[in-house]
Amino acid sequence: MAQKAKPRKVISEVKPIYPPTLKNLGIEGKVRLTAIVLPDGSVLAVEVRGGNPILVENAVKAVKVWRYAPGPAQTEEDVVLNFGDK
Repeated sequence: MAQKAKPRKVISEVKPIYPPTLKNLGIEGKVRLTAIVLPDGSVLAVEVRGGNPILVENAVKAVKVWRYAPGPAQTEEDVVLNFGDK
């Protein structure tokens, strides 16, 4: 099990795509994820913890290409992405 230390710094963050169709329909909300981050700072995997299923796919795609600061071990980083004005 990966250690839970202080969160690692995100050094390269890609914003998720928020399709205009969903925005116009007022579909918004938070997506909660856990990123499994390797010692080199790359994201190995992303686990969905909650959120609107319509928004989850784009959130996962974005977080998979994030880069974190290198660390001594693999870690699990909590990520919350907000779609919309809330």
